[in-house]
Amino acid sequence: MDKLFIIALLGLLILVNGAAENLVYNRFAMLEELESFEIDDEDDVGLFDIPSWTSERGGKVLVNVDSFGAVGDGISDDTQAFVKAWATACAVPKSVFLVPSGGRYLVNATRFKGPCADNLIIQIDGTIVAPDEPKNWDPNLARLWLDFTKLNGVLFQGNGVIDGSGSKWWASSCKKNKTNPCREAPTAFTIDSSSSVKVKGLTIKNSQQMNFVISKCASVRISEVSVSSPGDSPNTDGIHITQSTNVALQNCKIGTGDDCISIVNGSSAIKMKGIYCGPGHGISIGSLGKDNSTGIVTKVVLDTAVIRETTNGVRIKTWQGGNGYVRGIRFENVRMDNVDNPIIIDQFYCDSPKSCQNQTSAVKVSQIMYRNITGTTKSAKAMKFSCSDTVPCSTIVLSNVNLEKEDGTVETYCNSAEGFGYGIVHPSADCLTSHEKDYNFLDQTEVSQDHSLNDEAEEMVELADSNDDRIVDHTEL
Repeated sequence: MDKLFIIALLGLLILVNGAAENLVYNRFAMLEELESFEIDDEDDVGLFDIPSWTSERGGKVLVNVDSFGAVGDGISDDTQAFVKAWATACAVPKSVFLVPSGGRYLVNATRFKGPCADNLIIQIDGTIVAPDEPKNWDPNLARLWLDFTKLNGVLFQGNGVIDGSGSKWWASSCKKNKTNPCREAPTAFTIDSSSSVKVKGLTIKNSQQMNFVISKCASVRISEVSVSSPGDSPNTDGIHITQSTNVALQNCKIGTGDDCISIVNGSSAIKMKGIYCGPGHGISIGSLGKDNSTGIVTKVVLDTAVIRETTNGVRIKTWQGGNGYVRGIRFENVRMDNVDNPIIIDQFYCDSPKSCQNQTSAVKVSQIMYRNITGTTKSAKAMKFSCSDTVPCSTIVLSNVNLEKEDGTVETYCNSAEGFGYGIVHPSADCLTSHEKDYNFLDQTEVSQDHSLNDEAEEMVELADSNDDRIVDHTEL
């Protein structure tokens, strides 16, 4: 009997030890997957060998809006001059659509449509300004100001400014004054249904609502772009990405009254690097799942950012009642300076004048990594993982996180959140649960460089097709 008992006990120990090894092994495999995916910066776009319009080579055709009757005094309506110049530039290969420096061009809501001839450059060196009176806006283009659509292989560049003249729109917003009716408002600069696009050097400011929207696009590169709106301007997201794939933002400075960057449904393979954010609501995935809708965002990387004096740092926000998933997200090398909520997952998001009903369905949030995130928080709860009770967050990974509060201690809040950490994690995130409680957190000594990784880790599910034709997710100002 004693021998049988000993044999059984040894067998049990072997099983327990094997389960522990499998757990660590599986976590290493997941870590490898989160750490390994990258988005190529420029090589795959294939249009950026186009010479600058000032270059003598390339045989470019200059199409200057002034030559088509634009006045550029900020008072005369230059819309038709822009439309005529666009028709010419779009039809002729190697054209440069030029908005020259020194002018201030008043342009009404306009769609600049493609497809266009090859190697088109949109060179904006002057200022394009919107009419400032909401009452006179074209009702047929209620959500748009400057919309560029169905383009392939184009370059937007220059030192110019796109100025949305949004102050009267903000003043009439129901978010500014609850007695105002809620109404639609335009986006200043939209690129939609396009591919192989580069935007470099432009300034977008004072948008009526969102500043810059990328919608239904593939292979977009945005660099050295500045976006600014006052910190109290409602719904003025800086760069908003929806239903787009393979988008890279680099070396951009953004300060707004809403999210500096927002990434919503149908978006995948998004990389952000060298981002300055503030003021604003931080860098967000979402919102997703509003009105019981499906939201899917996968494979997003934020690498190297400064987030300063914002209401949130890196955020994932979903409404109750939605479905779909957010997964394969990596936030790393981020400095927080006096941020209200540096790290936050909010699955009870409710941006509504009415309270939101409790619902059991939710967008699934999983495989989220936070690595090398440091700085200061205004809130005692430096990390908040507020996840659905019925669809919990899973596989939240924390590595080398150090957040402090200048005048007090900090803590982590968790609700229905599973995950683990390694390296320094401050404040402690012991509230993250695990199905295997004995291995809730990996100590740094357990992270061996020689540990073999699971080569058969499940591939990220490809982005599901979306039938949603809306360009933006804010429906009211």
